[in-house]
Amino acid sequence: MKKILETDSFVALLGTKGGPAIRTGSTNPTSSLLVMNGRKIVVDCGLGVTRGLVDQGMALKDLDLIFITHLHSDHYLELGPLLHTAWTAGLKSPVTVLGPRGTGDYWRHFLESMQADIDLRMEDEGRPDLARLITFKSLDDGEMLHQDGLTVSAMRNEHPPLVDTFALRFSGGGHNVVFSGDTACLPKLADFAKGAELLIHEAMLGDALDALFKRIGNTDDRLMKHWLRSHTMAGDAGKIAAQAGVKALALHHLIPSDDPDFSASDWHAAVRPSWNGTLHIGTDGLRINLSESQ
Repeated sequence: MKKILETDSFVALLGTKGGPAIRTGSTNPTSSLLVMNGRKIVVDCGLGVTRGLVDQGMALKDLDLIFITHLHSDHYLELGPLLHTAWTAGLKSPVTVLGPRGTGDYWRHFLESMQADIDLRMEDEGRPDLARLITFKSLDDGEMLHQDGLTVSAMRNEHPPLVDTFALRFSGGGHNVVFSGDTACLPKLADFAKGAELLIHEAMLGDALDALFKRIGNTDDRLMKHWLRSHTMAGDAGKIAAQAGVKALALHHLIPSDDPDFSASDWHAAVRPSWNGTLHIGTDGLRINLSESQ
C-alpha cells in the first residue's frame, strides 16, 4: 500500500476522465492530490476522489485544503461526500475550500440533505459540528493563498458557457505546479505556467472524438460543439507547455480516456510534434514525483 511521507512532494492523478459519466471499464472523473511543502491539497472532487485519496495512503481526517476549479459535476460532485466521510473518519480540524462563486451553495444544500444523519452522529457519537469545520472562499484572479510557505494563484481560463472557471498555480518548497483546469486553448496560460516544474493540462484526442460522440448518443451536435469550443487538443497542450518552458507535462481530464481503440501511443503521437520533453499520460492513481520531473 502506498504511504505519504513527510518528505514527499508529488502529484497523484486520482481520476483522469473528462466528463461525468462512468461506464464499464472507464476511469473516474477528475480529481487530484498535490503533496507539496508538507501540505496535502485536493484539486477537484469528481466521483471516486475519496477512494483515490485513501489509495494514495492519505488519512481522510488530515484533509485541510481543497480547490474546485469550476462547477461542472465531474469536478465537484463528490465534494460533500468527501467532507462527510472524512468527518466520520475522525476529522476534527478546520478545512478550507476554495472554489468558484456558488460552491458554498452546493455545500449548504448538501448539509440540508444529510442533516438527519449529521444530527444523529453528533448526538449519538459525540462528533463536532461538521458545518462549523468547513470554510468556503471564492476563487478569483490573482493570489488566493499565502500561508506556511505555500502560495496559490488563480487565473480565469476559458471554458464556456461557464465564466468562473480557473487555472491554478501552486508554489512551495522549491516546486511550482500548474493545473490548467478545463479550458479552451489559451495562449496566456503559457505565461501563467512560465518556468513551472510540472504543467497538468486537460487534453482531447481529436481522432477519437467522432467515435466518442457516437458512443454517447446525444441527439444533436451541441456536445461536440462544447468540446471544440471549451477544451484543448492534446497537440495544443504541448504547444502551451513548450511556450511556458515547463520541465514536464501531464495530460489530464482526457477526452476520451476509456476507448480501447486508442492507447497511450496515440496520445504521444498527438503531442510529440509540439512537445518533446517529459510527458505523462494520465491514468487513475498515477503518482508523479516532483523531484523526478525536474
